[in-house]
Amino acid sequence: MPVTAADIALAERLADAAGAAILPYFRGAHGLEAKDDQSPVTLADRAAEEAMRKLIIAERPMDGIQGEEFGMREGTSGRLWVLDPIDGTRAFIAGRPIFGTLIALIEEGWPLLGIIDQPVTRERWLGVMGRPTLFNGKPAATRRCRDLDQAILATTSPALFGDDQLHAFEHLDGAVMSTVLGGDCYNYGCVASGWMDIVVEAGLKLHDFAALVPIVEGAGGRMCDWQGDPLHAGSDGEVIAAGDPARIDDILEALACRGHDHGH
Repeated sequence: MPVTAADIALAERLADAAGAAILPYFRGAHGLEAKDDQSPVTLADRAAEEAMRKLIIAERPMDGIQGEEFGMREGTSGRLWVLDPIDGTRAFIAGRPIFGTLIALIEEGWPLLGIIDQPVTRERWLGVMGRPTLFNGKPAATRRCRDLDQAILATTSPALFGDDQLHAFEHLDGAVMSTVLGGDCYNYGCVASGWMDIVVEAGLKLHDFAALVPIVEGAGGRMCDWQGDPLHAGSDGEVIAAGDPARIDDILEALACRGHDHGH
């Protein structure tokens, strides 16, 4: 079922509701706790997801919901809203406005619509499969990148890679012009808007990457896993975003060395 104007309007309202829930806690008393996996969670994460879930249940009771904080609510429509209320909780608790709310609409495992919303800076990327990506209502476009040695690469943290993955990433890091750390979902918005070229990450869950795919691809970029395959609900969490699809093979080649050339 294609994405409708009503779907887009609902997604935008979800982003508004999440932002309204988050802002009072930013640089304030956010009630930090560690989850079972030691990742941080705050009152803002929970308030934002609760606000979004409430809206979906009221307006689309048949749709499923999968959220980072409150798990899965099965639906019957074949459509799934995938929510990450604060992607970049570490940035949020440090007072850095480079976190974002991620909202995706998925059907049969494939992301059809995605939003990255940054409520502090009031920046929003909206991607819908088959349509141009919008940044604050105006078309966003990735930039061309003739060679890896001209590329700006980003990853949230090398600490999130396993040993082989880190080895592969360092190989790519050595081939690009410059690498920036931190940024979570915000980096993918920067790729979609043509301000950076490549994001490479591992260990992502569906709520971390589903919304990003329509945004990067609708702006002229490409997203895939470390084997070059398209991202879907069954993907393993190794993610590449390239503003210039022509660089995907170079990126895959650089990452393919994982663990194989320790002797060099």
